[in-house]
Amino acid sequence: MRLRRPPEIRDSEATDERLYLNRRAFMAAFGGVGAALIAGNAGPFSMPRLLDARPGAGRWFSDDDKPTPYEDITHYNNYYEFGTDKSDPAEQAKAFRTRPWKVEVAGEVKRPAQWDLDDLLKSVPVEDRVYRHRCVEAWSMVIPWQGVSLAAIIRKLEPTSMAKFVEFTTMNDPEQMPGLRRPILPWPYVEGLRLDEALHPLALLATGIYGKPLLNQNGAPLRLVVPWKYGFKGGKAIVKIRFSQTIPVTTWNLAAPNEYGFYANVNPDVDHPRWSQARERRLGELFKRKTLPFNGYADQVASLYSGMDLKANF
Repeated sequence: MRLRRPPEIRDSEATDERLYLNRRAFMAAFGGVGAALIAGNAGPFSMPRLLDARPGAGRWFSDDDKPTPYEDITHYNNYYEFGTDKSDPAEQAKAFRTRPWKVEVAGEVKRPAQWDLDDLLKSVPVEDRVYRHRCVEAWSMVIPWQGVSLAAIIRKLEPTSMAKFVEFTTMNDPEQMPGLRRPILPWPYVEGLRLDEALHPLALLATGIYGKPLLNQNGAPLRLVVPWKYGFKGGKAIVKIRFSQTIPVTTWNLAAPNEYGFYANVNPDVDHPRWSQARERRLGELFKRKTLPFNGYADQVASLYSGMDLKANF
């Protein structure tokens, strides 16, 4: 499905952050449509202010999709490189250095190189620099992500005709990341996508949330976001992008293959071996709600898996 790009608006039309954080005022300000304004910078390069109200563009904020408060998003995190408690990343990642930052591009690609992150981001066309999606983390949050279209980055890097998958490797620096000193997982953290998944318009490399630069505990300076998949697919602090002919060996699938499959699509019909995934609890809410297939993006992404057994390919 082709999604129309959001139109650019003037600074004078930008919604004040206080209004943005007020769901009802925000919805009223745009006539009740599921719209979200992403403004500000996501790193040293300047990003445009865009209004995203694209018809059929997935489950945007509705009355049931109250954005998770910024304080919760930035202080309740899964990021084992900085500790296993939800509060550890915000505390342990304070001194993590995100500049200068290099991203290695390798494998089945016409332009293997070591990119400076800011140069790579600046190379992306302006219209591909801001998107936002609803996303399920391990406990379910509604996060207004901001970043660059993953497809635009891939087009820039020019994978060869042999490329079928794309692999993302994250920073492996025990000096800065105390969690890496413990063998909790097979480090470094690696995740991957099929190339057609990576090229989907909803996939992005996040550089910010709520119109603000991404904080260290949320995966700064570059994090993978695939909103129809579970949160563990979103590798943080990415340092390498590799294109390959074969399916990548990913960290959680390697550590616990019976619990974490390569695809990790949000599927209420596939239970985790230790709990049901038919219902989810939003952070800050008392009661659970029904989990939607593909996290509510079925209209946009279900065709990617036509003919597949999504219980076997979980």
